[in-house]
Formats: sequence, C-alpha cells, structure tokens
Amino acid sequence: MDVNAAVAAAAAIAGLCTGVIAMLAFRWSEREQARPTRSSLHTDAVLPPGVDTVLSVLRSSAVVLDEADSVVKASSAAYALGLVRGGKLAVEPMLHMARDTRRDGEIRQVELDLPRRGTGRGEALAVSARVAPLGSRLVLLLVEDLTEARRIEAVRRDFVANVSHELKTPVGALSLLSEAVMDASDDPEAVTRFAGRMQIEATRLTNLVQELIDLSRVQNDDPLEDAEPVRVDELVAEAIDRCRHQAGTKQITMAAGGTADLYVWGNRGQLAAALGNLVENAVNYSPARTRVGIAGRRISAPGGDLIEIAVTDQGIGISEKDRERIFERFYRVDPARSRATGGTGLGLAIVKHVAASHGGEVTVWSAEGQGSTFTLRLPEAGRVRDREPARTRGDGRPHESFTDPSLPTSEVLP
Repeated sequence: MDVNAAVAAAAAIAGLCTGVIAMLAFRWSEREQARPTRSSLHTDAVLPPGVDTVLSVLRSSAVVLDEADSVVKASSAAYALGLVRGGKLAVEPMLHMARDTRRDGEIRQVELDLPRRGTGRGEALAVSARVAPLGSRLVLLLVEDLTEARRIEAVRRDFVANVSHELKTPVGALSLLSEAVMDASDDPEAVTRFAGRMQIEATRLTNLVQELIDLSRVQNDDPLEDAEPVRVDELVAEAIDRCRHQAGTKQITMAAGGTADLYVWGNRGQLAAALGNLVENAVNYSPARTRVGIAGRRISAPGGDLIEIAVTDQGIGISEKDRERIFERFYRVDPARSRATGGTGLGLAIVKHVAASHGGEVTVWSAEGQGSTFTLRLPEAGRVRDREPARTRGDGRPHESFTDPSLPTSEVLP
C-alpha cells in the first residue's frame, strides 16, 4: 500500500514539473516571437501605423531605412529613379545623411545631381533630398525630382534674355534715328530717309510685341474652351489675304487646293494665326517669281481622322542641323536675313504651340536649294463631317484628291 502511494505521489510530481516546463517554454516562445529580429525589420510590420498608407500617396520618392541601413519600405518612384538597388540605398550622399540623422535626430536637406540611368548621354537628374527620423529606429528619406522644374526655369531665363535683346534692338535704333532726324532738321532729304527707317523699326517693334502677346496666349489659354468647327478653306483664304501684298511685291504666285469640305475643331483665331505664320514664312523666304502652294487632305489615324495642311515653297531650304531647332523661340536659321524680312523668330514657335494645344503636330521637310514643306496636322471636326454630304466623284467613289488641277501634287509634297 505504501508502495502504491509513493508511486502515485511521484507521478503527480512528474506531471506538475512537466506542466511547469511546458508553460515556461510557451512563454519563452511567445517572447521570442515578439522580439524584433534582423529579418523582421524588412517587413511592413515595423512601420508605425498609417505610415505605409501615407507613403503610398506621396508624390515624392520615399525610402525608409532601419538601423542597419537596409531598406524597409521604398516607393515605386524610388526604384524608377535608381535610388534603391538590391535592398540598399544606392546614393552614397543620401546614405551619409541618413546615418547623421539617425545619430542626432536632426532633419537634413540637400540638392544633388544624379546620373541618369540607361541614357548613355551624361544627362543628370536634379533632385532635392530630405531626411527625417521616423520613430526611434527608422529614418525617412523623401526625394523630389527637380529636373523638369530646372529645365523650365532655364527656358524662362533664356526667354527673358532673348526678349530683352530683341526689344533693345528696335528701341535703340529708334532712339538713334530720332537723334539723326533732329541733327538733320535742315536737310529734308535726310529727314525723309531717317523717317522711313524709323517706320521700319517701329513696325518691327510692333510685330515683336504682338507675337509675344500671341505666344503668351497660346501657352496660357485652353483653345478647346472656345472650340468650334472651322472650315479649312476659310483659314487658307485668310492666310493668303494676309500675305497678298508681300507676294505681289515679289511676284510670287500663291495657289491652294484640296481644302474644300474639310473642317478642324479648335480656336479659329489661333488656327488662323498658325497657318498665316506658315504662309508668311513661305513668302518671305522664297525668291522672286516662284510659287507657294497650300494643300489640304484628310488622312486616317488610329485615334481618328486628321486634317493635313501642307505649305510648300521653292525657297532657300533649311539645313539638317537647323531643322531640329527652327521651332525654338527666337531661333533664326539666318539672323541677318530674318531681320531683313522683319522676322522675329517667334512665328514657328507659335505654330508649334497651337498645333500641340489642339492635339496635333507640325512637321517640316526641307532640302537646301530645293525649298521646304511645313505640314500642319490637326484632328478633324468629326461631328461636322458626319453632317456633311459625302463628296463623290463622277463614278460615285469618295473624292480623296490632295490637290486641284491648278496645284500639282509634286509642288505640294516632296
């Protein structure tokens, strides 16, 4: 009997010890699971509540680093900029900033130029990096891409410098000519000559100011707010009337064809100014007794039909190196010739902005000594086209001729 009692007591003690050991093991396991490990630092669980959501909506590139400089969280924009590679921050100056901020808790900001990946052209990305502590162990890095802002600022500076130069030239000339008139007050012939020069410079100044106003409008206004169906043949007729005097002085023949029953959708005033600039350039840069052609046609495109208006001249042509820059503001292929013809260097820039704001484009074909063809492509006013009766030839098929008999195709397109 005593033996049985001893055995039962020993079994009870063993069971109690086993239970205590199991409970201690369970508590130890829970504590180990709750303790942060190096691998757990790379999961979203270590981020403070709500931070992940905030980072996902930021426009800036965001990177969160732990105490081992490993990336805990990075936005897709950060990867696109090449800031993060292989789970590490790849930009050494930013990494030093993060370490300094982790050490003293100070917020730091710096602007850097980073090499652009994959271009092979030595271009740089301009970025602004800001580092701040995030809790007790993490560091938040926000990077803003300033490349486009710097490009726009450079364009603005160049524009202001060019405008200042262009305005000073006629203003200075008017000042000198007025002094010459005063000095030659007793010489009627000289006064007449200087007054004629003053009129030329005044006209040039007026044209420059007007084109600056036009360029400002096409850049700042939304042309589609006041959009309407615009007849292409009316735009062409207006452009021809605008240049009739200059063409007549140089005995240049202007011919138009293929523009009947074509409509574009947009701001009539801006479209007229753009086409007028193209025709005026063709007349100004063409030799005497040559021909300027204006032709229209409808072309098919994936997003809908386009109206194509081509302006062709038999002028001096444009070299290949100048073709890429002729749509820049104030750029002139031949500055001396442009000033002689009254050009401001803004006409083609206006054409480019008008085309882009209307959802179209302008292109150029040219060969030195053979002439140039500027082609303006604009979306067709489809609703008007649907209401118009289909144009047919005598055999009933749609009429798709690019020109009329008075304007041979070879003189319109290269």
